[in-house]
Amino acid sequence: MTLRICTYNIHKGFSQFNRRMVVHELRERLRSLDVDLVFLQEVQGLHLGHPARHPDWPLQPQHEFLAEDAWHQTAYGGNAVYDHGHHGNAILSRHLILSTANQDVSDHRFERRGLLHCEVEMPQFDTPVHCVCVHLGLMAGSRRRQMAALAERMEQLAPGDTPLIIAGDFNDWRNHADDLLGSRLGLTEAFGAGRGRPARSFPSALPFFRLDRIYVRGFRVRQAQVHYGAPWAQISDHAALTADLEPER
Repeated sequence: MTLRICTYNIHKGFSQFNRRMVVHELRERLRSLDVDLVFLQEVQGLHLGHPARHPDWPLQPQHEFLAEDAWHQTAYGGNAVYDHGHHGNAILSRHLILSTANQDVSDHRFERRGLLHCEVEMPQFDTPVHCVCVHLGLMAGSRRRQMAALAERMEQLAPGDTPLIIAGDFNDWRNHADDLLGSRLGLTEAFGAGRGRPARSFPSALPFFRLDRIYVRGFRVRQAQVHYGAPWAQISDHAALTADLEPER
């Protein structure tokens, strides 16, 4: 049985440079991918000012609006909290989410970051699949410390060959995650498995930087794809990544 997943930094539902509110187009594009699990970054959980400026701004939290009638299970971790709202990471799932936890890994008060960790029940496995949605810091030192915190958590909660998926915006344009995280947890990067290095995913019009990743353990990667250019470039500054996975056993 194949598991299809996606990771996408959705830029809080606005196009590049915040020119347009695009959350409705975003919902349609996500559904067109027909994926089982979605790992989202920069998800607007609440913003008190947007409804006044945008009459068609959804009434629900953004992750619930995107998931409606397509993914019946959702988890959200608010990382950046401010007077008028908050944003963070989210996971949308067609499979049952058994547990969810959001770990604060902020390295300083000017850049709030978290690790959204869910255990998901999947028919292919006797044990839950651990799924982690990440959005790492902009500074190399912050990313090293955040990846170390992630590795330590997974070594405790998902040891050995426990099935594991870690996906998101790593901001890791020098590709240190393979050494700092991948080798420590025995992970395979979905694009690196076939091409030797992660995919280019930023900017979405014509990707150059390798910022977004899908790491897996306990799965074989059947195929992986970068969704960039039109119409994706009109939705977010990041490209969406998808991967088709099948259990190793």
